[in-house]
Amino acid sequence: MHKLISLEIRKLNLAGMRKGILITNLSILAFMILIVFFDQVEFVTYPEVFDALNIFIRASFIVYASVLISRLVIDEYKNKTITLLFTYPISRIKLMYAKIIIVFLFALINIMVSVAVLGAVMVGINSFTNAIPGEITADLLISVLIKTVAGAVYAAGISLISLYIGMRKKSVPATIVSGVLVAALISSDFGGIRLGNFVLVSASLGLLGMAIAYQSIRKVEREDIA
Repeated sequence: MHKLISLEIRKLNLAGMRKGILITNLSILAFMILIVFFDQVEFVTYPEVFDALNIFIRASFIVYASVLISRLVIDEYKNKTITLLFTYPISRIKLMYAKIIIVFLFALINIMVSVAVLGAVMVGINSFTNAIPGEITADLLISVLIKTVAGAVYAAGISLISLYIGMRKKSVPATIVSGVLVAALISSDFGGIRLGNFVLVSASLGLLGMAIAYQSIRKVEREDIA
């Protein structure tokens, strides 16, 4: 499995993706700096700052994951290169598992790293401006860590939902659009209510994404690739 994952990663344009990830994180950081340090929003606290970072970053990488699904899975169906891969003496299921694991870990790791790095930058800037009241305590860090890890796991699972649309339509645009819609659904504010803030909703959607991935992988074993 490790070799399959390594081979799949080599096919990706990681340099281009790293650049896109950097631009995305810098954009989120610029937006956060603008609203916290320049707009001088009243009563902004550290928990609110980290919650906002988590929301923006999770939404961004759910969309990124849909792009990755398009490259690793949907493009290969569309271009018929998946047919050649399935002629190799490798289990179809193992091949698909390798692709899905890459997408899941991509979202999981990038969300956690991005929250940690951008959060540290925000704390560093605040040490000079004191725009955010309060102090960074051990309890706060533990709380942020738990929320970030749990949110990253949920988001990584949620990111797999776009696989369902992609596999049905065999369409790259449909896959990416579905990722955007899912990200918008969990991150949008509906009268002060944000679905992504509810653990039950996030956990349910995360499990749904994992179930979709599992069913899609099992179906590939029986599917006749034309």
